[in-house]
Amino acid sequence: MPSDPATPAPASLLRRALNRILRLFHLLPDHETAMEALRDDIAGAIALGHSEGAVEKADRDRLLGALDLGHRTVDEIMRHRRQIEMIDADLPPRELITRVLASPYTRLPVYRGSDENILGVIHAKDLLREVDRLVRGEDTQGIDGLDIVKVAMKPYFIPETTALDEQMREFLARRTHFALVVDEYGALQGLITLEDILEEIVGEITDEFDVVKKDEGLTQAEDGDWLVDGAMTIRDLNRATDWGLPDDEANTVAGLVIHEAQMIPAEGQVFGFHGFRFEVVARRENRITRLKLRRL
Repeated sequence: MPSDPATPAPASLLRRALNRILRLFHLLPDHETAMEALRDDIAGAIALGHSEGAVEKADRDRLLGALDLGHRTVDEIMRHRRQIEMIDADLPPRELITRVLASPYTRLPVYRGSDENILGVIHAKDLLREVDRLVRGEDTQGIDGLDIVKVAMKPYFIPETTALDEQMREFLARRTHFALVVDEYGALQGLITLEDILEEIVGEITDEFDVVKKDEGLTQAEDGDWLVDGAMTIRDLNRATDWGLPDDEANTVAGLVIHEAQMIPAEGQVFGFHGFRFEVVARRENRITRLKLRRL
């Protein structure tokens, strides 16, 4: 599936002509194929409307984002395990409370021993209720008697191959907003929230507790080159710039460079593919953290 949000309208016209021929020979497409064709027709109409000025870019991105949920999986947008903030269940209660309250997140996985051993998910509000109970109660231990594992919710694990629209329905049905993503071997890969999925439709959602960096993700230098965070998804980059970089083989910009180069490049190395010049600006260990892009 092409990553460029502006899918050419002629493709839908060709598909309609093909379907008419199939009907003549009584070779009607099955339901899934028909739905796929309908989705492409709608996407083509939206793209055509945008190219003619009838649909604003923001509206086009929201509509196409909603249409794409069934074609994309949670591993494409999840927060990678390297980026997950967790709480060690064996921390002293007072330090544990301080860390939960200092976090910008309301839900945090709780582990013991290894970050693979997830015991539950603590909600800041549940923790405060328990602290209030301990402080007001007759227990002589007070806060020191806090057992965070007993307060934590049972962890909800999902496969990394789950489609986004299916996962959104599951979140709504379960009345939960938080899931841990595992691979086929059960190893933790990341986490995803209902907000992450909604952001694929409406764009970035921030609140008063979010830490927002001015240069986060994507900035344009004075010479016209674009400075890109290596962890930025190709889809987000395409939506922000109206480019058409492919995301079939990689989810992030850094992943695309590694895939095309067939190696982990060093700082300063330059590559040219898909009509762009890619320069590795910064690398940390085996991760490309910063890139400079220029259209060729």
